[in-house]
Amino acid sequence: MWFIFSLLTALAWGGADLFYKKGTDSNDRYSHLKIVTMVGLVMGLHATVYMLIKGLTFEPFDLIRYLPVSALYILSMTIGYIGLRYIELSIASPVQNSSGAVTAILLFLFFPQDLGVLDVSGVVIITLGVIGLAVLEKQAETEALKLSNTQIDKKYQISFLAITFPILYAFIDGLGTFADGIYLDEMKLISEDAALIAYEYTFLICAVASIIYLKGIKKVPFAIFKERDKGLAAILETAGQFFYVFAMAKNAIIAAPLIASYSFFSVILSRIFLKEKLSIKHYIIIGFVLFGIALLGIADEL
Repeated sequence: MWFIFSLLTALAWGGADLFYKKGTDSNDRYSHLKIVTMVGLVMGLHATVYMLIKGLTFEPFDLIRYLPVSALYILSMTIGYIGLRYIELSIASPVQNSSGAVTAILLFLFFPQDLGVLDVSGVVIITLGVIGLAVLEKQAETEALKLSNTQIDKKYQISFLAITFPILYAFIDGLGTFADGIYLDEMKLISEDAALIAYEYTFLICAVASIIYLKGIKKVPFAIFKERDKGLAAILETAGQFFYVFAMAKNAIIAAPLIASYSFFSVILSRIFLKEKLSIKHYIIIGFVLFGIALLGIADEL
C-alpha cells in the first residue's frame, strides 16, 4: 500500500502547489504567513476530526517527541512559500524537487538496504524526469517574459536571493523527510497516527502565532474565508500529509523520491486547469516519469 499512498500524496501536493501559486501575491510581503495560517487551521481541524472519528487520545508529549520533524517540515514549507514570490525567474523547481533524492541517499547511507534493480531504476528515472521537467518550465517562463518585452523586476532575476530559497528548502525538507524515515520506518519511534496528529497540531500553533502577528501586531487585512486559493491549497496539503505518513512508515527510502515527484503532477494539473499547452519535450519527460513510477509499482508487487 505504500505505493498507492505515495501516489495519492504526490497527487494531492501537486494540486496544492497549483493553488499555492495561484494564491500567492508577489507584492504581498506577508503572503507566506497567510498561507501558513490557512494550512495550520485546516490541519488543526483535520487532526481533531481524525481523532474523534478513530477514537484516539491526544498525547501532548507527542508534540515534543515529534517536534524535530515538525520543525524541519514547517520551516522548509514556510521558506518555500516565501520563494513563491520569486518564482518567475528563479531556478526553484529543479532544486526543490531534489529533496526526495537527498532523503533517499541519506537513508541509504545511514540505514543500508538491499534494493532491487527496479527500485533503483525507478528512483533514478523519476528524479531525473522531475528535474528535467522543472528545467523546461524555467526555460518556458524565461522565454515568455522575453517575448512579452516586459521589464523584469530585479527581485525576480536569477540572483543569490532567488537561488537561496530553493536550496534551503531542498536541504531542510530533505533532512525533515530523512528524520521522518527514522521516526516512522527505521526505528519506529512514533506511530503513524501520533505523528500525523502531532505535526498537524504543531502547524496549528504556528497558524495561531501567525494570526496574532498579522492581525494583532501588524494590523494586516486578512479575511480567512475569502482566501479561496489558499484554502484549497491548505485542504490538498492536509490530504497529502494524511497519506504521506503511512507511505513513509512502510517504505521511506523509495517513497521519498516518488512523493517528491509531486511537481510533475502540478505541471499536468496546471495545463488542465489553466488551459496551457504542452510541448513535445514535456510529453517525452512526462512519459519518462510515468515509466519510472510504473517500475516502482511493479517492484512493489514482486
